[in-house]
Amino acid sequence: MRHVAEAEYIDTIVIGGGQAGLSVGYHLSRRGLPFAILDGSDRIGDPWRNRWESLRLFSPARFNGLAGLPFDAPSFVFPTKDEMADYLEAYAARFDLPVRSGLRVDRLVRDGDRFVLTAGDRRFEAANVVVAMSSYQKPHVPAFAAELDPAIVQIHSLDYRSPAQLREGDVLIVGAGNSGAEIGVEVVRHHRTWMSGRSTGQLPFRIGGLVSRFLIRILFRGLFHRVLTVDTPIGRKARPKILSQGGPLIRVQSKDLEAAGITRVPRTAGVRDGLPLLDDGRALDVANVIWCTGFGPGLDWIDMPIFDDDEPVHERGICTRLPGLYFVGQHFLYSLSSTMIHGVSRDAERVAEAIAERVASAGSAPMLRTSPAAAGAA
Repeated sequence: MRHVAEAEYIDTIVIGGGQAGLSVGYHLSRRGLPFAILDGSDRIGDPWRNRWESLRLFSPARFNGLAGLPFDAPSFVFPTKDEMADYLEAYAARFDLPVRSGLRVDRLVRDGDRFVLTAGDRRFEAANVVVAMSSYQKPHVPAFAAELDPAIVQIHSLDYRSPAQLREGDVLIVGAGNSGAEIGVEVVRHHRTWMSGRSTGQLPFRIGGLVSRFLIRILFRGLFHRVLTVDTPIGRKARPKILSQGGPLIRVQSKDLEAAGITRVPRTAGVRDGLPLLDDGRALDVANVIWCTGFGPGLDWIDMPIFDDDEPVHERGICTRLPGLYFVGQHFLYSLSSTMIHGVSRDAERVAEAIAERVASAGSAPMLRTSPAAAGAA
């Protein structure tokens, strides 16, 4: 029987030590509130480090700084994944944020007037909990993937690192969004490559050109941050489509895929004789399949009735069904920029202010302490 330690009480617990969690920590710290950040990774920034080797951010450096610390790079350079990871690590150190690494929360329940969290054999109690994680936690792969010939190499975009992981032969990329496009133009240099799925659209300009420096400001600070929000009619109309279909291609454009030699094909609908079957009835004889089919929210460890259609019910990150529970980092939490580096701080500040008001209404905030009460809870 696994030994479970007595619960440690922390007034506010932030789950997730990425850009969302660190942003929440920064704003809580500025308000003098006691808190801790629990992160499942061994090192701050690891979710960035563990992406494919050639990945660069879609936003230039001037939009990649969190509150209080600009990103140290020329304004219109697109940082690498490792540079972003190192920035987050430096950010946590700069503001002395209390991140506890290697603690992956596997259950969150309510017990009376407190939340109870378990992370392996560790237990915590809290008056406030902020789930500061992106919507991209659980890789989605269609059920029929299990029917593919075992000789076909299958990799989800989360686990893709480089073409060296693939075997000789053709590649099918399932999904034509940003991940599929970026991986596709890399893979096609070494393998004949097919890409299935409908177009998600694209930006009407090149993000790396001189003209784009002006247009990017409008796009990131204007359209994504202030126009496409839950407070505007156009934002409310766009939100369901963006959540279900994804955003437009940002760096790679459709003509780039064609120029690179990628063959576009219809949606992958199933399997025939162990091969991926397209909507048009063709079965592709490929040696590799890269699933760029997105992610699920991965919030099934939250054991409380706060969901509608797998989405937590909230008002700009403040859970409307359970006082003391908050969300930051979710896709289109308030605006299209909510999952972007430059947009997450606004949501984090609002949530931190809501926590401060809740603490003030309840009296002075409790200090860190250990409580045995939850040792047998849940």
